[in-house]
Amino acid sequence: MDELNRKSVEEFKASDKTPVIAVLDNVRSMHNVGSVFRTADAFLIEGVYLCGYTPKPPHRDIQKTALGATETVRWEYYNTTAEVVQKLKASGYLIWAIEQVEGSIALHKISTHQLPDNGNGKIAVIFGNEVSGVDAEVLKLCDGSIEIPQMGMKHSLNISVAAGIVLWELTKQYKLK
Repeated sequence: MDELNRKSVEEFKASDKTPVIAVLDNVRSMHNVGSVFRTADAFLIEGVYLCGYTPKPPHRDIQKTALGATETVRWEYYNTTAEVVQKLKASGYLIWAIEQVEGSIALHKISTHQLPDNGNGKIAVIFGNEVSGVDAEVLKLCDGSIEIPQMGMKHSLNISVAAGIVLWELTKQYKLK
């Protein structure tokens, strides 16, 4: 285990974070929530915001997939996603929904350097409900939408898979230049 060069909780909390926040908009599954926490820890993202009826820690079913990441990743809870979007915009974040909608931009065409300049490079990405996606009212508040290109019959991914793909792509652009 020492060879993996894992950070302690204290080292993790003191580390420079990737300037990305994952926002979960009414996500139902505790396993999906736990998986997003685990991915957020893996890529050192700034935090996870849980909204609406998204389950929140502590809960054994979240811990089952988070494997302790709820103790390392900063998280906050909000009654509505619209509330957190307004707060993040006021703090200078660009807000991008991860959704297949008209005008969405393919993930591989997104570059953090090509996004409209918000002065600080901070981005929040919203992952929606497993069935209905990002709420239509929340979509109206976003600066844009990012779509993960898919070539098969099923044109949807589990939220935990989508979060892994998107957060990795953003992390590559911020940290692995």
